[in-house]
Amino acid sequence: MRYIMVPGWNGSDAGHWQSVWEADWLPGATRIVPASWSHPDRDDWVEAIDRRVRESECDVVLVAHSLGCFAVAQWLASESGGDGRVRGAFLVAPPDQRAESFPAELLSSFMEPVAVGVPALLVASENDPYCEIDAAGRIAGEWQIPLVSAGAQGHINSDSKLEDWPLGQRLLTSFVAGLVR
Repeated sequence: MRYIMVPGWNGSDAGHWQSVWEADWLPGATRIVPASWSHPDRDDWVEAIDRRVRESECDVVLVAHSLGCFAVAQWLASESGGDGRVRGAFLVAPPDQRAESFPAELLSSFMEPVAVGVPALLVASENDPYCEIDAAGRIAGEWQIPLVSAGAQGHINSDSKLEDWPLGQRLLTSFVAGLVR
């Protein structure tokens, strides 16, 4: 199984659980490399996901955070998203695109709710400043996937000081174990 990390806006810094997982827990993981980290362009991010998936010679699990969750959903809804190599999507802390805090410049690019079409899990925090838990439930419903609460973990990012985020590791391990063919 290969893991492809899909960070959110501006990527994930060295203290972010995605970066820690890449370095220490999932050393075979790769990260998408869009040209537009700081000014996200949906098509650029979707193409970056597509490149990484095509480079993989084995089955893939996409591990996304924040805005990356929307990029994954968009890629899965695209023609390329149904090639069968992606076994699942582990989606963490998507921002609420309907909230006032959602950046206006991203509204047109990352808005459409779409069913993800592969086994997926949405992990959300009870006190995420960018997405209330009820909004996370709405997003999970739009994507037709289950929601799991991670408790009060903020935006589940570097500011949350989760380091290697053991709960997330357990959730991902359990999720992947359920992806039997």
